[in-house]
Amino acid sequence: MDRKRFIKLQRGDMQMGVRHAREYKEILEDLTEAVSGIADSYTFFDMTAEEWEVLGPDERGEVMEALADDVFYGLGEEPTIAVGSGHVTYHAKRHVIEVSVDGTEIRLVRLI
Repeated sequence: MDRKRFIKLQRGDMQMGVRHAREYKEILEDLTEAVSGIADSYTFFDMTAEEWEVLGPDERGEVMEALADDVFYGLGEEPTIAVGSGHVTYHAKRHVIEVSVDGTEIRLVRLI
């Protein structure tokens, strides 16, 4: 697998990510599962359907976890991020991240 596809957002001294009270590990697990519900989420990394199809289950899990991690930190800068045919939106007042496809909510990830 080409690891260069998984370029992490530059975090440096910038405050990125969203405010949360739950353990990050738990949030990441839930967000990974949620973005996995977007059928073409792999396109976030400019992967083709053919590239995605050749990956095994463990590799696909790694891709989805990297995606969830990048999106989590990116939501600190942009409240909505397009992921394939879906969107991931941070609702600060509700303390949730919403994952939706075609305007329909498929999953809420609680931050507190």
